[in-house]
Amino acid sequence: MESIYFNEEHQLFRESLRDFLKKEVVPHVDKWEKTGTIERFIWEKFGEMGYFGLAYPEAYGGLDLDLFYTVILLEEMQRINSGGFAAAMWAHAYLAMTHVNKEGSHEIKERYLAPSITGEKIGCLCITEPFGGSDVAGMRTTAVKKGDKYVINGSKTFITNGVYSDYLVVAAKTNPELGNKGISIFIMDRDIPGISATKLDKLGWRASDTGEIAFDNVEIPLENLMGEENMGFPYIMQHFALERLIMGINAHARAEYAIEYTLQYMSERQAFGRTIDKFQALRHTMADLATEVEICKTFNYAVASRLDKNEYVVKEATMSKLQSTKVADNVIYQCLQMLGGYGYMEEYPLARMLRDSRLGPIGGGTSEILREIIAKMIIDKKDYKPAT
Repeated sequence: MESIYFNEEHQLFRESLRDFLKKEVVPHVDKWEKTGTIERFIWEKFGEMGYFGLAYPEAYGGLDLDLFYTVILLEEMQRINSGGFAAAMWAHAYLAMTHVNKEGSHEIKERYLAPSITGEKIGCLCITEPFGGSDVAGMRTTAVKKGDKYVINGSKTFITNGVYSDYLVVAAKTNPELGNKGISIFIMDRDIPGISATKLDKLGWRASDTGEIAFDNVEIPLENLMGEENMGFPYIMQHFALERLIMGINAHARAEYAIEYTLQYMSERQAFGRTIDKFQALRHTMADLATEVEICKTFNYAVASRLDKNEYVVKEATMSKLQSTKVADNVIYQCLQMLGGYGYMEEYPLARMLRDSRLGPIGGGTSEILREIIAKMIIDKKDYKPAT
C-alpha cells in the first residue's frame, strides 16, 4: 500500500524480504526453537542480502537507507512467528552494532562493524546485570585502568546472543563513585581469557541464545574503550529510544499478524451452522483489537519518521514500547481464545506467540520503569538531553 511513509521501493523491498524469509528461514524455525541455536549460515545469508547493513554507512559496507527499511525488516520478521529468531537478528543489528557505529573508532568499525554487516561476526550488548535489572545506573561491573589495559570484573544477564556471539559491547563503571556519571562502553572479543557464559532457559524466545555472562579479570587494550570515558550512560540512554521503538514496532507487527491469522481461522471454523466470524460478540471483539493495533502502528510510524530525522524522541519511543507491548499481549491473548482448544495446541501459532509476546513489557525496560520515565517527563518536567 502507498502511504506517507512507504514508497514503491519500500514495498518492493518488503515483498523480496517476505519471500526470502519464507524460503530461507521458515523451514528451519521449528528446529531452532527446539535447539535454541540459530545456525550460522542464516547470519551470513542475511549479510549477503544486505539486511544487517540497512541503517549503516556505505564506507563499512552498509546501505545507509532510511529508517523505514528497518521498520519493514522488523515487521516481516514478526510474521514468521519466532520472537527468538527476530530478537537475535535485531539485537545484533540494532543494539550491538548501533553502539559500534556511534561510539566506535574507525579502527573498531573496520574490525567489528564491517564484518557485522556481512554476517561474519555476531555481536551482543551487555548492560543488564543480575542485581540491576532496569536500574542501569546501579550496575556493579567495573573496568579498572592498569597501565595500557582495562581490567573488567562483574557479570551481565538476560543478554540476547550472549552465548554464541563473537564479540561483546559491555557497559562497566570506570569511576564507581560517580554513579551513572562513571559508566563507560567497551568492546571485546568473545575468546579472550576470563569471559564465560551460561545459557538461560526461557518461557519464550526459545530460538535465541540468552545468556548470563561473567567477567573474571578480563584484560582489554585501552583502545577498546568506545567513545569517551564516563560517557556510557548518556550513550545508553540515547540508544534506548531506538531499542524501545523497535520493541513497539515488533509488538504492533506481531499483534497484526495474530489478528490476520485469527480472522482467517474464524472464516473457516464453523459452529452452530455458520462460521464463527458471523457471531456478533466475536466480531466486535476483533473490531476492538484491530482498532487498538492500528492506533499503535500509526503512532509508531510517526515516531519512526521523527527519529529518522534525528529528532530526540525518548518520550515518544518510551510511550511506543509501553503501549504497544501492552496492546500486543492483550490482542494475542484474545486471539488465542478465538481458536478455543486449538489455540492451546503447539501446532497452532498462537501458543508460541503468546509466550514470545510476554517478554515485550519486560525487556528493554519494564513497563513499570517506563511509566516512571514518562511521569518524570510529563509531571516533573524532566528534560532528557541527547549525548553530545
